[in-house]
Amino acid sequence: MPMSFAQASADAIPLYLVESSALEEWIADQPERVAAWVRAAGFEAKLGEALILPNEAGGIGAALAGYGDAAARARGRFHLAGAAAKLPEGRYRLEADLDEDTLSAEALGWLLGTYTFDRYAKGNGIKARLVAPEGVDAGRIETIAEGEALTRDLINTPASDMGPVALEAACVDLAGKHGAQIEVIRGEALLEQNFPMIHAVGRASDQAPRLIDMRWGDAGPKLTLVGKGVCFDTGGLNLKPGASMGLMKKDMGGAATVMGLAQMIMAQALPVQLRVLIPAVENSVSGNAFRPGDILTSRKGLTVEINNTDAEGRLVLADALTLGAEEAPDLMISMATLTGAARVAVGPDLSPYYSDDAGVVAALEAGAAKVADPIWRMPFWAPYEKMIEPGIADLDNAPKGGFAGSITAALFLRRFAGDTTRYTHFDIYGWNPTAAPGRPKGGVGMGARALFEALPQALDL
Repeated sequence: MPMSFAQASADAIPLYLVESSALEEWIADQPERVAAWVRAAGFEAKLGEALILPNEAGGIGAALAGYGDAAARARGRFHLAGAAAKLPEGRYRLEADLDEDTLSAEALGWLLGTYTFDRYAKGNGIKARLVAPEGVDAGRIETIAEGEALTRDLINTPASDMGPVALEAACVDLAGKHGAQIEVIRGEALLEQNFPMIHAVGRASDQAPRLIDMRWGDAGPKLTLVGKGVCFDTGGLNLKPGASMGLMKKDMGGAATVMGLAQMIMAQALPVQLRVLIPAVENSVSGNAFRPGDILTSRKGLTVEINNTDAEGRLVLADALTLGAEEAPDLMISMATLTGAARVAVGPDLSPYYSDDAGVVAALEAGAAKVADPIWRMPFWAPYEKMIEPGIADLDNAPKGGFAGSITAALFLRRFAGDTTRYTHFDIYGWNPTAAPGRPKGGVGMGARALFEALPQALDL
């Protein structure tokens, strides 16, 4: 099913969204037949509850969706999608008294709930279709849903079908769809063009490491997105245990997320000069894998002591960030499934991010609330800089001790982002471990909707 709104029509089924406290008032306004049906069904308008109301001919005359109360709604998001999943197939017209932002978020949640990953087996998304509610920007919501679907598809695809070669092909497809330009540096050419850490991390794989460079737009502020494209992470010679390796197909979630965001930006023709940089590698084990104790020299010239080959994402991002900073963009953003420490800190729902730019922070906080894409600001805490300085080299890729792992990773990346560049970093999870309204279990975009909403304010578009 396409993640789009149904065409408006006279036969669309009315769907009444009712809060628990307003149910009795709603029932009192209905014919006795309808009131009796609702009471007999035991419908209480709890959050996510749904009830079909038959017409006199025995067909579907209308439907009810429970909206609970404010306290219940505060504990989740995309509540309408929870009810929509219980409705039979059909075309529905929402009847609800919601403010514009809430209405838009609930409509988006419904579209996101229709997503299914059906490349290998039949999926089970929402079958009911929603007519675009009056007062929402239907085209923008559909664009966001399309970008999210791209991100989910890429993350959900296993590494057997989504290695560096396939990730490059997906970028080429995206560029072709929007008339963007794309260049790719592969294999030994990475050394020739001074991307030594991307090459070091990916050289052990039978699929050559590569740096994907996509450009779109020729006017407006320069926006550079950098996404971690580690298509599978064994941990390298610091091999992960089996349980930790199970979800490592999602270690390219940063790349998938910036591609979804790029899709939104290009489809909505934001007036920016967009650049997308994706270092695409597989962190494998072989005789030429990089080793603990190695010291690598980065594109920037900073040396990095390798204390753990499983801290590889920051290495490939470092070379890509250095390249991005050389062009002095107006804003540079990195997105990566980077640290387990971030998950311990905020769990799988929140997108922790780092930024010292007050304008970007204000735009992100407002945007995230508006589009139900929760984020949480973390600090670039300067006193921890000494933790990433090992003495034998300029930087340490895996500081000992285990403290502040997400912060030290962000500080490491900031060293490569340029002293004058406005830089924001997202340490995302990219995976929804438990099915929820609008968010089936599996790959998920995090932070992209907040960024898309924030860009006009952050870049003064």
